[in-house]
This record gives sequence, C-alpha cells and structure tokens, in this order.
Amino acid sequence: MPEAVDLPHTWRPFGARIAVIFFGAMLFILCAFAWFGLDPEIRAKFTVLQLGTIVFIGLLYVAAGYAIARSRVVASEAGVHVVNGYKQRDYEWAEIIAIHLPAGAPWATIDPADGTTASMLAIRGLRRRPRACGGPDPAHAHRSLNLLVDVTRRTPPTGEVCP
Repeated sequence: MPEAVDLPHTWRPFGARIAVIFFGAMLFILCAFAWFGLDPEIRAKFTVLQLGTIVFIGLLYVAAGYAIARSRVVASEAGVHVVNGYKQRDYEWAEIIAIHLPAGAPWATIDPADGTTASMLAIRGLRRRPRACGGPDPAHAHRSLNLLVDVTRRTPPTGEVCP
C-alpha cells in the first residue's frame, strides 16, 4: 500500500525540462556555428524576411519548451490542480473518479465525474531506468494520487472518517 504524500505536493517533469534546455542550447549553438561559418557575402544575401523566419521558428521552440517546462500537478487539501502547457484545470477531490497510468502510457490521465478525461503531463509513465538507479517513480505518484482520491472520498466535510 503506498504512503500518502503530505499536502500540498507538486509533481513536475524534471527530465522534460532538462531535455528542453539541453536540446535548445544545442540547437542555438548549431545555428550560431552555421551562421558564423558562412562567408560574409552569403550572410549579406539573407533578406529580412528570411532572418525573421529563423527568429520566428526559434521563438516557437522557446514557447513550446516553456509550455512543457511549466507542466505540473499539485495536490492540495482543496483538490488537484493540473497545468499542461498553457491550459490549467482544477478538480475537487469529490469530482475525481480515478487516476489512470496504464503500463506503457506516456503520462497519467485523470478521470473526473463529468465524463471527460485530461492528461497529466507532469506524471510521466515511461520508466527506462531500473528502480535501483533512484529518481522519482511515476507509479508511486500514480498510487499516491489514487490513495488521496480514496481517502478524500471517504472523509465527510465534518472531518470524520467513514468506515
């Protein structure tokens, strides 16, 4: 049986943030070396529209990277706050039916009572390292959230626990 986490608790995709920073830096370095590797006559032939397109693509990468980096799931006394990219959702504990993390799934999903589902990008499902290597265990996050859903469902507003 998993242990309940202390509230409030936040899950963030650390590996995704590292990947965005690493590959963004590598892409910037590659573009800088390619630009300065060109002869000055070739660089002078670039138009403002072409340079603007390159800058625009770079800004799109920054916007997508920021959206991935800000993804998180916050469990608090009031419920679960899910941030995926630029969209935020708040769920009260009473309206959450279950949280799913099937084997091989890229991330967990939340199943609220209104019949919709929402992804929780902060709880990554693919584990490529053996447990002995350490690091956060996505299955533990999944079990902890489901335990919190069960506990809050059995706790009436008076604070007394139902049998």
